[in-house]
Amino acid sequence: MFYALTWSVVFGLLALWSLASWVFHSITAWVVSNAGVLVAGSGSIEGLRLPDWLVPWVSPELTSALDSMASALAPAIETLLGWAPALQGGLSIAVWFVWGLGSILIVVLGFLVSGLIATLRRRAIGGRSPGLTTKVPG
Repeated sequence: MFYALTWSVVFGLLALWSLASWVFHSITAWVVSNAGVLVAGSGSIEGLRLPDWLVPWVSPELTSALDSMASALAPAIETLLGWAPALQGGLSIAVWFVWGLGSILIVVLGFLVSGLIATLRRRAIGGRSPGLTTKVPG
């Protein structure tokens, strides 16, 4: 009974892990494939500004610091967005690798729990068995 429950949980975890990996890969592949659209909108980073409702709560010094930081980081961000479509093949390999490692760890966890159940059952049966007696020297 405990073995079936353990392996049901393990297979459920494997299914959830696979689903999470698939969703992560799908979302990141979509973002990476659409990164070129973001690069095409050159200057969009400099156009970022605080929402109107937040302006009264932020000091002008912080606003100017954020604007200068966005201006300084704009070329680096646009360069990274330009490289993003080339990274899509490596993304698939990385997701498969991480999925494989996670799956192996989940299966190993299942074997460890099964071994723990077997050990506990042997101890429980061994403690109650009248046929097992130990000789005490003396």
